[in-house]
Amino acid sequence: MILLRKLLFKMIKINNTVLFVSSMLLIGLSTVLIVLVEPDTFPTFFDGFWWVMTTVTTVGYGDFSPVTVAGRMIAIVLYILGIGLIGVVIGKVVEGLSLFRKRRREGNIVYKGKSHYIILGWSKKAHYAVNEMLDTMEDTEIVIIDDLDTAPLLEDTIHYIKGNASSRETLEKANVREAKAVLIFADDTLQDAQLIDGKTLLIASTVESMTTNVHTVVEVMEEQHIKNFEHASVDEFIFSNETISSLAVRSAFTKGVSGIYGQLMRRSHGDDLFHVPAQQHWDTYRKAFNELLEYGATLIADRQNLSINRMLDEPLPKEAELYVICDKETYQTMRKEMSK
Repeated sequence: MILLRKLLFKMIKINNTVLFVSSMLLIGLSTVLIVLVEPDTFPTFFDGFWWVMTTVTTVGYGDFSPVTVAGRMIAIVLYILGIGLIGVVIGKVVEGLSLFRKRRREGNIVYKGKSHYIILGWSKKAHYAVNEMLDTMEDTEIVIIDDLDTAPLLEDTIHYIKGNASSRETLEKANVREAKAVLIFADDTLQDAQLIDGKTLLIASTVESMTTNVHTVVEVMEEQHIKNFEHASVDEFIFSNETISSLAVRSAFTKGVSGIYGQLMRRSHGDDLFHVPAQQHWDTYRKAFNELLEYGATLIADRQNLSINRMLDEPLPKEAELYVICDKETYQTMRKEMSK
């Protein structure tokens, strides 16, 4: 018993690769030997493999059992070595899964996926952003970066990395160079707008210094700080306080306008804003406008240009980024027809 215990302790300390290879060799060798030694009892290699597996996993159905001395000697070796070895392997697998889950929960991971979205700074706004992204596309891969002790949110497609968002090492763990977009939210725990924008600018600068290909969206507290962010090559800005105040005033002067904004800002409610790739046969804005209108979609913008209705007869540039307003079903039908 003491010798067996020492043997098990040594097995636990063995390198995982060596342990798994040894297990496979033991199972494979035992399967071959039992078939060669007792061909009448084990007519096929699958029968031998079945007996070996039921033996080392202590299931022991009893449908096969060796009858010769040589066969029973093989069984004794499996009892002594195989059961302990496979038990250690199963324990290693369970331990590995538990450790992986613990590391995910604590944010101690390295994300190696591509075309994902990175959210820097956890807050209620970030939570709403995650929900909106999943409503837009259920299988969206999202990486959250913050310094919380445990993950604020974990799902199959949502990952958490704990660390300083302005650290290159942390951003490397999130594979920022292969990301599709980075969303940087203002730190709600700070009170001074200058400190908030200063921290956001530091993070944005670090992201842009590592890659210029990723699309960066930054929440800015004060408009006067925009010039500083432009020097950091940030792509888009969101004014949180200004947007809320502007919407409140517009709603006060024009009843019901908030519902229009709400539809355009939430994928899950009413009509929405969708991007439509320009088609080769669309030589003018008018041709694009009329064809999209037949589908039930209204062309309203080329990038940030909202004056489409005043430039219908102008040539449609190849690099046009067109946006339409329609419901989700119309958009899906339209994209399906265009892809034919």
